[in-house]
Amino acid sequence: MSPEESLEGRSVLVVGGAGGIGAPLVSILRSRGAQVTTLGRGDLPGRHIRADLSTQAGINMAAEQARLLAPQMLFNVAGRQYFGPVEGQRPADLAADYMVNLVAPVALAQAVLPMMKQRGRGHIVNVGSVFGSINFAHFAGYSSAKAGLKGFTQALRREVRGTGVTVCHVAPRGVNTGFNGPMVQRLADLTGMKLDDPIHVANRILRAAMTGSADTVIGWPEAFFTRLNALFPGLVDRALAGNNTRAASLFTTSTASSAAIHTHIQEETHAR
Repeated sequence: MSPEESLEGRSVLVVGGAGGIGAPLVSILRSRGAQVTTLGRGDLPGRHIRADLSTQAGINMAAEQARLLAPQMLFNVAGRQYFGPVEGQRPADLAADYMVNLVAPVALAQAVLPMMKQRGRGHIVNVGSVFGSINFAHFAGYSSAKAGLKGFTQALRREVRGTGVTVCHVAPRGVNTGFNGPMVQRLADLTGMKLDDPIHVANRILRAAMTGSADTVIGWPEAFFTRLNALFPGLVDRALAGNNTRAASLFTTSTASSAAIHTHIQEETHAR
């Protein structure tokens, strides 16, 4: 599939279509003639499936609706993030993070695969994070869930080879959206973390889908560091030590730790 190929009339499911990345992706897809259905916790105009992906019941319902929809393209964009010391996150919230970031996209991929295989054509795009390859301190749950999503994507890609179904993984770095709470924004200011424009990221996600690119890392030097971390994690440990110390400085009081628990979990839309 070429980047310029028409999307006119193509059935597309965007999970997390209300978010800072999902919304511009939906807009771009619709501008190119795709018939887009969104899925998320809130209400959206147009074709929409309402589901709470932080619960098993919500995931089961979403998967059944996705199976019935049988889209030609699936974009798993939804995300949920906690920033803070790992011991400060409530167990129920940690479990919900894994449900949204890992269990839900796996279940939705399972749901749409049979019809894609039957057609001999389909596209699954899992939006992870650079944090899934460079696992950051104070993002332990999020990083590990996104690492799992990357592993699932790679395994599924190998499994469906020759079926006509493409499976892509896209890893953005920081994106300038409401997904970043005030404490994450303070971290970005302290460390010089670059935040990309969400429209740029949405376009890169769509291009990965259209070209069937296996793995796309958005941002430099992040793309280099993902490779370096795979080969020499100790070097990356040392390179990140200063930023880890700066991040830890944000949680030197119990008040700051409490704020991390309550402020940086995206509960309304599960959309990044």
